[in-house]
Amino acid sequence: MTRSYWRGFAKQMRRDWPLYMLLLVPLFFVITFRYAAFPGLRMAFMDFRPMRGFAGSDWVGFDMFRRVFNDADFYRALRNSLVFNFADLFFGFPVPIILALLLNELRFQKYKRVSQTILYLPHFLSWPIIASVALAMFRPLTGMVNVVLRDNLGVIETGIPFLTNPSHWAVTYVSVNIWQGMGWGSIIFLAAMSGLDPELYEAATVDGANRFRRMWHITLPGIRATMVTLLIINLGRVMGSNFERLIAMGNVMVRPLQYQLAIYIFEKGLQGGNFSLATAVGLFQSTIGLILVLITDRVAKALGGSGLI
Repeated sequence: MTRSYWRGFAKQMRRDWPLYMLLLVPLFFVITFRYAAFPGLRMAFMDFRPMRGFAGSDWVGFDMFRRVFNDADFYRALRNSLVFNFADLFFGFPVPIILALLLNELRFQKYKRVSQTILYLPHFLSWPIIASVALAMFRPLTGMVNVVLRDNLGVIETGIPFLTNPSHWAVTYVSVNIWQGMGWGSIIFLAAMSGLDPELYEAATVDGANRFRRMWHITLPGIRATMVTLLIINLGRVMGSNFERLIAMGNVMVRPLQYQLAIYIFEKGLQGGNFSLATAVGLFQSTIGLILVLITDRVAKALGGSGLI
């Protein structure tokens, strides 16, 4: 590196040192919890005992993985995780795009800012709070949704068991997750839309294109690279599951559907003191997620997209 490069770098550091100092905090957490924990992955190949540590625990190779793959509960948890994660992706991925398109078309800026703030707020709520809101809205007898449908509109005679019937719970579980994340997910698409050339819209307007045509032929093609990138990233998460979300939204009546990989890891691994088994399942999830990302990236490039890597 040349001397001019280091001179420019030193100048930027003197000018923006408060920003670099603020960056140290999240950088510390990323390094600590994302990278410093990598040596602990060898726990998946050991019969790890906390009192013995890594040096005193026995090396068992792939025995933990064989135990996991011979466990019927693992396949039940894996099936539930895949079904709900693909449902989240299939139904939830288009919603932030549609929301961003609608917000982008608003011309009254104050109304647009207020709408964005309201839509972003659920992202900052914890899942216990969201579950409390869902309970208040979907309670069979006194929930707001059932009261409106039964007493005000007369559509139903008895309350719908949104939170206790497995099939109704599945729809509620996915819908609440979409509601919680759609506002925050639209931020990236709105940022991508802000970078589109306004002259393209002006030319399309002169040619007689209405708003729908402008969205279809200019906005959506303009954010296609962003959509592909986020789709690849989301596909890498289809093996995961949110423990906090499952505990907050679940109950005994929907236990067969609530039992996903996060619950399996907690009960069979952490709660049972079998940290090696929990690590083996986590490593399996991460490996499959990485493979899905690489395959999706290759397919995106083969179809003419930019891909992720």
